[in-house]
Amino acid sequence: MILTKISIRGQTNANLVTDRRMIKPSAATTASLLYALFCTRSHALSLGAGASSSTATAAKKKNSENRPSSMIATSRCGLDPAVNRFHAPIVYHENYSFPNWPENHTFPMNKFSETAKALTTRHADSHLPRPLVRKEMDFFRPLDFVDVPKEWFSSVICADFLDRFLKGELTVEECRWIGFREQTSRPELIERTVLEVAGTILTCQLAHKWGIASNVAGGTHHASHDRGAGYTILNDLAIAANFITSPAINNGTANATKVLVIDCDVHQGDGTAKFELEGLYTLSMHCEDNYPRPKATSTYDVGLPSGTSDEEYMAALKDTVERALNEIEPDFVLYDAGIDVYEKDVLGRLRVTEAGIRARDRYVLDKCVSFDIPVAAVVGGGYDKNIQALARRHAIVHEECSFIWRKYHMWQ
Repeated sequence: MILTKISIRGQTNANLVTDRRMIKPSAATTASLLYALFCTRSHALSLGAGASSSTATAAKKKNSENRPSSMIATSRCGLDPAVNRFHAPIVYHENYSFPNWPENHTFPMNKFSETAKALTTRHADSHLPRPLVRKEMDFFRPLDFVDVPKEWFSSVICADFLDRFLKGELTVEECRWIGFREQTSRPELIERTVLEVAGTILTCQLAHKWGIASNVAGGTHHASHDRGAGYTILNDLAIAANFITSPAINNGTANATKVLVIDCDVHQGDGTAKFELEGLYTLSMHCEDNYPRPKATSTYDVGLPSGTSDEEYMAALKDTVERALNEIEPDFVLYDAGIDVYEKDVLGRLRVTEAGIRARDRYVLDKCVSFDIPVAAVVGGGYDKNIQALARRHAIVHEECSFIWRKYHMWQ
């Protein structure tokens, strides 16, 4: 029997960890320099900051030459959606993944680069006549780390936590809670964490303009405003929701007032549920018997028992998504397409097949587009030692975005 819990969000923000013992990584100096560069360049390039210095003006002029005003969060435009009849806009940055990640770590850091590779490779079992994406240059590329405005984060994330993370100065306990431990202070991880958020923001801008888009990363839904958790550090869903509902920050590239996060990761989106942002609504459909414990309170919570099958899963999904769309009437949807619902996922516990994942993604995306609601999809969680198989599953949501793109001729 499916256990479905519907509730209104409560005030369940976590407290800052008080243990001030600091990790002293060998990369501390590099992280500090990275932080200084980030803050300096972010101030100069921040949207709507009104910087008056000649340096800031020159920087904006230089960047505007390569970045159209309607796409302020991209360092490189991908294949023009107006002439792309094959796939929806897809966002990717080559630094989403980085080398020398601990080989036995549960979190598969290279899954992002492998997903991009899967999207640019035609597989024998594919029904498509060619790779979904012909070449890497066809991806939209988010801003580079030093160009990402800090203001995107500072209005949503605790300033003390954000600064200490960017400097590589989180406490031992905070790093343990995140799950990356001593890796948390690595400059590469700091950079890819920021890039992931920038990627989701760009995905939202593309979805706002074209109706649908997807990010090859994102879905960091356990992070709250003042701490990270469960392999997530900065909550891209909350930050992006704040961005697209704040004209002063998005510089007119989005005008949403009610954002619904539809989170289908196997783990509850507890971090997103804890944000108290005006216009943010959350729907989390997850395994009730899985992490996190205790659960937070989303606008809509669907707690599924372990062993839930495709048929049971889809019945619960359709009922709750339909209800949320009708009751909230959102003008934008952020979709977390976590694939850890898969029957063989290392951290799963459900019995959803790959066909079930594809049916789920197609239903959610089609429902949003048919309701004329822009939808931005992120990949969410997924855990498997076979990284190529994992990447193929993560590719499903991008394939389904593209199916909807072609179905409705959205390039028009």
